[in-house]
Amino acid sequence: MNVLAVIPARYASTRLPGKPLVSIAGKPMIQHVVERVRRARRVERVVVATDDDRILQAVRGFGGEAVMTRSDHRSGSERVAEVAVQIPADIYINVQGDEPLIEPAAVDALVEAMTADEDPPVPLGTLCVPIQSPADIMDPNVVKVVLDFQGDALYFSRAPIPWVRDESSRVHARHFKHLGIYAYRREPLLEFPTLPPGELEKLEQLEQLRFLENGYKIRVAETLFDSVSVDVPGDVARVEGLLRSH
Repeated sequence: MNVLAVIPARYASTRLPGKPLVSIAGKPMIQHVVERVRRARRVERVVVATDDDRILQAVRGFGGEAVMTRSDHRSGSERVAEVAVQIPADIYINVQGDEPLIEPAAVDALVEAMTADEDPPVPLGTLCVPIQSPADIMDPNVVKVVLDFQGDALYFSRAPIPWVRDESSRVHARHFKHLGIYAYRREPLLEFPTLPPGELEKLEQLEQLRFLENGYKIRVAETLFDSVSVDVPGDVARVEGLLRSH
């Protein structure tokens, strides 16, 4: 399988402008992401998709590959779809540009879920990790996912799903955090920008719900590798601390 990893990287960010170029341990954040994804065994090529020349030049400056994309994309998946028009591949991996601690083994696990011997082939995939902290279950910034018996997503939500109605019963509910990394085969990826956004996507502000609302199945592979994203300036010190501890 020809596997291409694409890292969408916008310069504009409400909470942290210029986020991909924020320095973490002496390197721009986007460099950490590229270097870690390159360590995945199942990925053949890594490309940064940006809308800003400053990011383009920074990536090329450390020896990475970057392409310019339009500035009007509404989501990372749409930006990856533009790259798919230019660069053919069997599977595309969408890695968020604000995940400087992305685990290469988690990327490989997602590719393996996509290449399972099934007919028809798995069209889309993503990852989840068991939630350990009860506070995360109630946190709307932590996206939750519930699965069917085949391991396909039933729903993604910022709400605490599943909700345990009878708290007095001796029920142990497993809650899973959705990790913002996606895998697509080429056809559904190219179709994504043409799909109509549904009411659920608008309400939850989760782009993956557009696939579910339009009838696509999303395979969800479980991993033990949680991620730490950089969304606000305070996250930088936290990530640097984790890098030092490792």
